[in-house]
Amino acid sequence: MTRILLVDDDPQLTRALAINLRARGYDVVTAADGAAALRVSAETLPDLVILDLGLPDMDGVEVVLGLRGWSNIPVVVLSAREGQRDKVGALDAGADDYITKPFGMGELLARVRAALRRAESTGSGPVIVTEDFRIDLASRTVERDGAEVRLTPTEWHLLDVLVRNEGKLVSQRQLLQEVWGPTYDKETNYLRVYLAQLRRKLEPNPSKPRYLYTQPGLGYRFSTNVRDGSPD
Repeated sequence: MTRILLVDDDPQLTRALAINLRARGYDVVTAADGAAALRVSAETLPDLVILDLGLPDMDGVEVVLGLRGWSNIPVVVLSAREGQRDKVGALDAGADDYITKPFGMGELLARVRAALRRAESTGSGPVIVTEDFRIDLASRTVERDGAEVRLTPTEWHLLDVLVRNEGKLVSQRQLLQEVWGPTYDKETNYLRVYLAQLRRKLEPNPSKPRYLYTQPGLGYRFSTNVRDGSPD
């Protein structure tokens, strides 16, 4: 049975979510603050965490960082914070998805299923070796010149989608929805920023990418067929 850790200090919301999740066959454990969330996650090893950011003892982002110190458990954030800075901060800390309160139960369940599917798909995968770096999709690691390249969770998710579609054009909309969620289909500036960061970390010459290509107005492509290209 898939186990979900539900972290929220609102007892009424926690009870309602737990009832709905259990009715759909999930095993649910709960925590009302950040310290309890980290303790319970270590004790019960949940398959997914649903996390409120506004906890009484610490910010939910600290919980995400604590989890990411030892685990790749999918984290779906629930928050009343609507600002882009809050969303980007939570995603960069390691959250897999972000839902703004109030929300519909149908949407939450769909996001939970999607996060669990992504977690299953990254459980195994090929190793991509290029002249300049090595990507292991199973262990979620990248090495360059014998040293590990540190990627943020958002950078990794973006790279993962592109690598799994090697040689294919991935549209801007598809990338935004897969990495940031279904409500993000117009924030193309996110893609420009994060692709630039990936190129700085992976490309031998970021201004003339050999692996991470842009097709202006359409999308992006990862290819190991080395050729010099334009970043924009």
